[in-house]
Amino acid sequence: MSDILLEARHLNKTYRQRTGTLGLQTNTIHALEDVSLQLKRGTTLAVVGESGSGKSTLARGLLRLLPLDSGEVIFDGQDFLALDKSALRAARRHMQMVFQDPFASLNPRMRVGEIIAEGLVIHRIGTPQAQTEQVIQMLKKVGLQAEDAQKYPHQFSGGQRQRIGIARALILQPKLLICDEPVSALDVSVQAQILLLLKQLQHEMGLSYLFITHDLRVVRHIADDVLVMQKGKVIEQGSVETIYNASQQKYTQQLLSAIPGHGLRAVGA
Repeated sequence: MSDILLEARHLNKTYRQRTGTLGLQTNTIHALEDVSLQLKRGTTLAVVGESGSGKSTLARGLLRLLPLDSGEVIFDGQDFLALDKSALRAARRHMQMVFQDPFASLNPRMRVGEIIAEGLVIHRIGTPQAQTEQVIQMLKKVGLQAEDAQKYPHQFSGGQRQRIGIARALILQPKLLICDEPVSALDVSVQAQILLLLKQLQHEMGLSYLFITHDLRVVRHIADDVLVMQKGKVIEQGSVETIYNASQQKYTQQLLSAIPGHGLRAVGA
C-alpha cells in the first residue's frame, strides 16, 4: 500500500466572467492552474493563501463537488475523477469535509444526534440502536456529552458547534478529512482547543488532513507540510519548517510577516 493517500496532478479550472457595461466581453479567470499535490497517510497538508487564491476551489474539485477542466485525482489508489456514481458514493465515505462556518453548516431543525447519524443512515450502516451508540461514542470523542444528542444546534457555542461538525465528518470513519478554514470563525482561545482536538483525533484514528486556511499562524500548530497558493497557482511548497524558516517566495514572506507576535500558543507541546 502506498504511503500517499491523496495525489492531485495538473488540476485546472477556469471560469468565464462577463465584463463591460453590457456584459458583452468575457474574462477568463484561472481558479486553478496546473495544481499538483501529495498528501501522505496520517499527516496534515496545509493549503495556504489569501481569499481568491483558489484554496476552496481546490477542495471542492478534489471532492468532485465542482467539475474540473483537466487533471487527475488519485485517492487511496483509485482514479477518483473516473468513478461512476455508485463507486463515487462508496469512495466519498472515506473522504469527508469540515466546513468554515459552524453556524451555517448544521441544520437548525435537526437534533444533534440526527445530524451526526445522517451519514450512517445514508450509507445504511448499522441498526438504529447501533447508530445511536456510535453517535454517543463520537460525541464523547470530540469532547461533548451523551445528552447533547437530544439538543439543537442553537443551544451550543461556536466551538461546540464545530465539534459537532467534526463528529458528523468522523462518524463514517474516513481516511481523509478536508478542513476548509475550520477555525477562522472562532476566537483565538477556541481555535487552540479545536486544533488540539484535531491533532488528538488524528493520532487516535490515523487520519490524514487537507487543512485549508489563510492564516499561517494556525498552520504552524497543525501541519506537517505546506502548499502556498496565489491566484490559482502553487507558488511554493515544503515542510512546515522550510516554509517558516527558509521561504523563497516574497508572497509567502508577506503572509508570514502578517502573523502577530502574540495569539495562539503552541498546542500539544
